[in-house]
Amino acid sequence: MKRMAMLAVSAAVLAGAGCSALGRQVFKQPKVTVQDVRLTGIGLTGGSLDVLVNVDNPNDFRLDATRMTYQVAVDTTPVANGLVGSTFTVQGKGSQQVRIPVNFTFSGLAAAGRSLMSNGSAPYTVTGDVTVGTPIGNFTIPYHQTGHITSLGGVTR
Repeated sequence: MKRMAMLAVSAAVLAGAGCSALGRQVFKQPKVTVQDVRLTGIGLTGGSLDVLVNVDNPNDFRLDATRMTYQVAVDTTPVANGLVGSTFTVQGKGSQQVRIPVNFTFSGLAAAGRSLMSNGSAPYTVTGDVTVGTPIGNFTIPYHQTGHITSLGGVTR
């Protein structure tokens, strides 16, 4: 009887592992891109940015974003990092744009601030990751984008 129970447990573990491996083969990696970085305000002490990230879902099933992190650097100086406070859903074969509001101060950003004020532009880097829940498990997808932000509110890549 004990041997039958052990065989049943072993069979269940193997079946679960097989389904998980099969599920990972069926899952198609979503594409996460930084669509835009907009300077939304600038003042004497700092400013604000909107980082727009697009998540494209190539799967037939929806993805529920359970976690999204970000790090923003202007020039080579870290400006902001954190966790997006709200969750979002990307429908099967759909896309979803996520807005990340970022406030920054010029203190500690002397070189980037001077570059933005005198040259009208400064280089930026946005990195992070999105964790999505699916019917076959959770997956974490990294993203990374570099470019230049202008004092007029535009970006170039």
